[in-house]
Amino acid sequence: MPVNDHRAEPTERSNRMTWGGTNLEQRRSARRSKLLEVGLELLGTQGSAAVTVRSVCRHAKLTDRYFYESFSDRDALLLAVYDQVAEEARTALGAAMANTEGTREAVATAAVEAFLAVLTDDPRKGRVLLLEPVTDATLGGRGAELMPVFADLIRSELDGEAADLGARMTATALIGALTNLFIRWLDGSLPATHEQLVDYCVKLLLTAASLVDDHAV
Repeated sequence: MPVNDHRAEPTERSNRMTWGGTNLEQRRSARRSKLLEVGLELLGTQGSAAVTVRSVCRHAKLTDRYFYESFSDRDALLLAVYDQVAEEARTALGAAMANTEGTREAVATAAVEAFLAVLTDDPRKGRVLLLEPVTDATLGGRGAELMPVFADLIRSELDGEAADLGARMTATALIGALTNLFIRWLDGSLPATHEQLVDYCVKLLLTAASLVDDHAV
């Protein structure tokens, strides 16, 4: 006669049980959010060298057991923080381009302003997204992986045809140029005001759009 296996029942019950009005899944989610919050603070203010399992747990007031509940290692946390900021930037850029009507100049201005807002409204995010990948190999690799995502956003505005090689090359070149402009502006080596940077980036985008138009078949 088969014997019923009830070993899974305690876990299922514990997932449903509540302490202080929250269940196990909600508490795990809250702990993960806290670790991400601390990761952003340390990475965005002190740099990747300051992000260790010990330092994160100390600032989050959690044991390492709870760290490994959410992340396999320190690099996994770094990437999660980076991905979170990158997705915010991608969403802001895409929304600005999709929701702005009018000339190419108006769309380009809205896109540049939206992207810069993510970098500057919370300076930690600018450091995470652009400055730390310059010196941290893990973040640098992720940044290289995500570049085509941002290039596709620009390409879609330059030319609606994904197969247009000229638009794709131009968008890829623009991403490299804009990224370096933003990096040098954030690290202080490019002495431009916010308005000067926006104006230059918009002119760069419009010039690139004209280049694509001139070579369109």
